[in-house]
Amino acid sequence: MASTSADLFLFGSSVLLLLSILLNRVSQRFGIPALLFFLALGMLAGSDGPGGIYFDDARLAQGLGVMALAFILFSGGLDTEWTRVRPVFWPGMVLATLGVVLTSLLVGLFASLVLGFPPLLGFLLGAIPSSTDAAAVFSILRAQGVRLRERLKALLELESGMNDPMAVLLTVGFIALLQGGARPGDLVWMGLKQLGLGLALGYALGRVIAWAWDRFGFQYRGLRLLLSFALVLFTYGFTAVLGGSGFVAVYVAGLVVGNASLKHKDELLLFHDGVAWIMQVVMFLVLGLLVFPSQLPGVALQGTLVALFLMFVARPLAVALCLLPFRRSWSWREILLVGWVGLRGAVPIVLATYPLLAGVPEAHTLFNLVFFIVLFSVAIQGPTLGLAARWLGLEKEAEDADS
Repeated sequence: MASTSADLFLFGSSVLLLLSILLNRVSQRFGIPALLFFLALGMLAGSDGPGGIYFDDARLAQGLGVMALAFILFSGGLDTEWTRVRPVFWPGMVLATLGVVLTSLLVGLFASLVLGFPPLLGFLLGAIPSSTDAAAVFSILRAQGVRLRERLKALLELESGMNDPMAVLLTVGFIALLQGGARPGDLVWMGLKQLGLGLALGYALGRVIAWAWDRFGFQYRGLRLLLSFALVLFTYGFTAVLGGSGFVAVYVAGLVVGNASLKHKDELLLFHDGVAWIMQVVMFLVLGLLVFPSQLPGVALQGTLVALFLMFVARPLAVALCLLPFRRSWSWREILLVGWVGLRGAVPIVLATYPLLAGVPEAHTLFNLVFFIVLFSVAIQGPTLGLAARWLGLEKEAEDADS
């Protein structure tokens, strides 16, 4: 019997997933960011590559990306110990909010004044890649054998777990301003509402998830795992429908569940770690398929200039200004490292689909620019993270690393 299209789809998907897992092992061995491999694999499988898979559905890519990010953030919250992040809560929150705004505005000014973008379009370009990706940072550091001091690691974890919602808010807000559907004052109210509802509902629904995990009998382990999966989706969706930030909610819910005293918690952690991994792989592959590599050379010059400004000016300056009120607690070496560890990940690429779906002029150029900026950031900054931490002397002491 001849193979059906469904058979070919399943076979092709299995090959891509297996290659992604093998490439991740290569990444760990040689210290090369896995994100580069996953995106490159998607690009090779796409219509411009030997795979020849035509994929141009930004709506589907955005939906998969948002769902994947929800589970990745929940898993990140599960793995975050509140006792570690509590001492760095306020500097982390300032970086996750004001830091994102400053980075966005600085890049927007650069795009407008230097590259000639219309002001609002320039600020939209600045907003999309304004958040950081801690998962990429820590996977690279582990691969390079670098162990950061605990409070630095906690600060980066908290910032990256909480800064995606601000990038989403700025992206949606600037799109609304471009289309004449909002005023600047509306963004402030939207931000307060999203953050407030996200924190409140995330905490409440995190308690619900913890209660449900302990309540269900262990003879139904599969169903209980499925229940936790469904409740993560519910946490994101319910919060978003009410006008809050679903990303904040799932991260806070994960933080609540991860720090609760639960029976057989290891089972829950292992399950959601696996879910987060498959979500990362699928998301990067789909986003790689969505881009057309033949269009990237056309934005290479502008993308390089924006990426360099973001890496060497916008991010370090924003970090320095945000940590200025805490200067007695943070040394200049720590501020320098936090400023350099501003790796971009999948979130900017997902956010770059928003202008496409909204019909913003030059949306395809924006998407290609953001994709190029992410690749440039990961390729240049990724291999240097370990060197920077060692040069600044911010690794754990040997006796601490062994404990």
